[in-house]
This record gives sequence, C-alpha cells and structure tokens, in this order.
Amino acid sequence: MTQLLDARGLACPLPAIKARAALTALAPGETLIVLATDPEAPVDVGALAADAGHGFEALPEGGGWRLVITTGPPVTP
Repeated sequence: MTQLLDARGLACPLPAIKARAALTALAPGETLIVLATDPEAPVDVGALAADAGHGFEALPEGGGWRLVITTGPPVTP
C-alpha cells in the first residue's frame, strides 16, 4: 500500500511530525510519499526515516520535494 501525505506549505517541523503520525498506520514494506515545500523537509524526514530503520529517497519536484519512505521492520532500542 502507498499513502500520500500532502505537507506542501507547512513549515519545519510540521512535515516530519505529520509523517511520523502517518507512518504509525503503515505495515513493513509499505510506502509513504510526503509532498513538501519546506527546504528542511528532506533533512528532517530523512532523519525520521533513518531513526526508525526505514528506506528514504528525496526527489526534487515542482519547486518542492517528493519524499519517499519505505517502511522497514520496527527498530527496538
């Protein structure tokens, strides 16, 4: 399953906060696509993905970003 989150127009840290909330509904192997215009979104969302053990790709798109998170297995501390 792929879920789309439109965070365009939201300033840091809201794209990452909304992405974190959306990820809770996804199972391992599913994808979350975050559309964002905030220039810091790739850094923040990328760090969120890395901390949780998810795959991440940032693609420039139309003056903003398409941030693709592929969920991995849960990370235990």
